[in-house]
Amino acid sequence: MSDRFRLTLAQLNPTVGDLEGNAAMARAAWESARAAGADLVAFPEMFITGYNTQDLVRKPAFHQAAIAAIKALARECADGPGIAIGGPALEGVGLYNAYYILQRGQVTARVLKHHLPNETVFDEKRIYQSGPVGGPYSVGGVRIGSPICEDSWHEDVAETLAETGAEFLLVPNGSPHYRDKMDLRQNLMVARVIETGLPLIYLNLVGAQDDQVFDGGSFVLNPGGKLMLQMPMFQEAIAHLDLRRGPDGWVAEPGALAPLPDAMEQDYNAMVLSLRDYLRKTGFSKVLLGLSGGIDSAIVATIAVDAIGAQNVRCVMLPSEYTSEASLEDARKVAENLGCRYDFLPISEARAAITSTLAPLFEGTKPDLAEENIQSRLRGLLLMALSNKFGEMLLTTGNKSEVAVGYATIYGDMAGGYNPIKDMYKTRVFEICRWRNANHRDWMKGPKGEVIAPRVIDKPPSAELRADQKDSDSLPDYPVLDGILDILVDQDGSIADCLAAGYDRADARKVEHLLYISEYKRFQSAPGTRLSKRAFWLDRRYPIVNRWRDETADD
Repeated sequence: MSDRFRLTLAQLNPTVGDLEGNAAMARAAWESARAAGADLVAFPEMFITGYNTQDLVRKPAFHQAAIAAIKALARECADGPGIAIGGPALEGVGLYNAYYILQRGQVTARVLKHHLPNETVFDEKRIYQSGPVGGPYSVGGVRIGSPICEDSWHEDVAETLAETGAEFLLVPNGSPHYRDKMDLRQNLMVARVIETGLPLIYLNLVGAQDDQVFDGGSFVLNPGGKLMLQMPMFQEAIAHLDLRRGPDGWVAEPGALAPLPDAMEQDYNAMVLSLRDYLRKTGFSKVLLGLSGGIDSAIVATIAVDAIGAQNVRCVMLPSEYTSEASLEDARKVAENLGCRYDFLPISEARAAITSTLAPLFEGTKPDLAEENIQSRLRGLLLMALSNKFGEMLLTTGNKSEVAVGYATIYGDMAGGYNPIKDMYKTRVFEICRWRNANHRDWMKGPKGEVIAPRVIDKPPSAELRADQKDSDSLPDYPVLDGILDILVDQDGSIADCLAAGYDRADARKVEHLLYISEYKRFQSAPGTRLSKRAFWLDRRYPIVNRWRDETADD
């Protein structure tokens, strides 16, 4: 029995449903591991299918094909290091989230996930059955324990593995990102290390799937909790980890410690990665968006350029008679700074034609929101026409504040396929614009420097659908609005909580009302990057029809 063990960690980006492509990625990583003299190459949770599969994995033809792909991978990679890879498993009539150990051309062990997450974006209890808590498996005479993702968040699985002879813990994960998640992961894994006295390897997926971002950031802890290896966040990477056996058991030898980005950079990187992957994995290579001269469309254009390059981004200004000269100048300048295509498509003539068409039926009424929304829906119509003609995905640009209170026109500026800032409140949009102006990273495809002029960031926000319009005409100022929304949405708080935080009762009531009556719009909105634990989609599932209002704080 050797006193050294080399483990190759494959922090890679699979695509949901691409069994052949994911298996090819695994084979390439296995070749790298074989060349490095590894004993085992490890992949994250459910790697062969991609993650999160949701109900797709329940389809018999799909999970049977995934199992067959794993067995084929074992045969093809028989002469070399073992493989540890996640995928679905059948046991009797039950479907399980499993971790397969492949050696010498066959499946030599299989771990079944015990603790099934059933919160936020996960519904695993309705998809899988809970497996028993088992013991370790053997690779080259070394006994390895693999709590699968959620299993490592609880004490029992890791402790059972330690008690039944595991010499170190290899934890495969499909752990999606939200703010401060890395600190939480590392604190929990330190607890498992302290409890078991074993080294722990935390291996996470990287890449994006629909709204979810898997941020990688795999790491290794030695007994006592010392960090021995830190892989980068938001990037694919392969690392070869050496472990050695001493008188007190196994320890990991030191590896590279990638720096962890701060919270603002994590937000921005998540939005860039999610858009890039959403386009690539759905087969789009180009995007377009309406560039209004405002801050939201400016940052979405910047994210798009950083994700796929300026040559693949089309910005379209669609002015009406209410569009200010400043907005015209600002939109053109943003497009010029980014280096992307800029098209000018006035809507005044088309708006006049529609107004004239509606005039007989609108006769005797006063102009109001109906006329304003014609402009927004005309823009949506024209942008979708360009999308259809040129095969470019239309991006929507509503921030979380607007999405929350319905400050957007359904079938108008809500038209589109993806929204990278959907989970970012307006006040943070201001901050992220300033951050991007001051920072540039190698993974950004856009130019360095001040791409969004300070005037775009500093001017009062306006939809410019009528003369002298400001967002504050119909909404509380954004610091107030976002503060109330943070309590009601992100903290699941009450009106009383808003009052205790110092907000005006009328403002809190208004925001709560707008939040609930806008559910139908969110139900029809484009997916967007998940940055928090209370993103609008799987994290927060509310009925569209809902007459309940919080009356606990009596007037």
